[in-house]
Amino acid sequence: MSEKIVQTAGRNQLGEFAPEFAHFNDDVLFGENWNNQDIDVKTRCIITVVALMSQGITDSSLKYHIENAKSHGVTEKEMAAIITHVAFYAGWPKAWAVFNLAKEVYGE
Repeated sequence: MSEKIVQTAGRNQLGEFAPEFAHFNDDVLFGENWNNQDIDVKTRCIITVVALMSQGITDSSLKYHIENAKSHGVTEKEMAAIITHVAFYAGWPKAWAVFNLAKEVYGE
């Protein structure tokens, strides 16, 4: 079993304003879903990047998930291939936006 994923961003950023949302974010989404062992964490990271890219989300949440993917073993070459592959299904302009974030994360 891999190291347990713990998230506190919900409580840190929204705890007083939206405590129920913070609970769902930290305890359910990350606490339960991300710790489910049916999918390995590296694959889960890739799926999350693809889902956010497909929706056109290119804010700090996508950058966080690209960083998370990198820290869980997704190489720069793999990330470039993932973004390129998804570009054909999700859209070319989305890929450009995601490549800009990925380049920041991978230090280019």
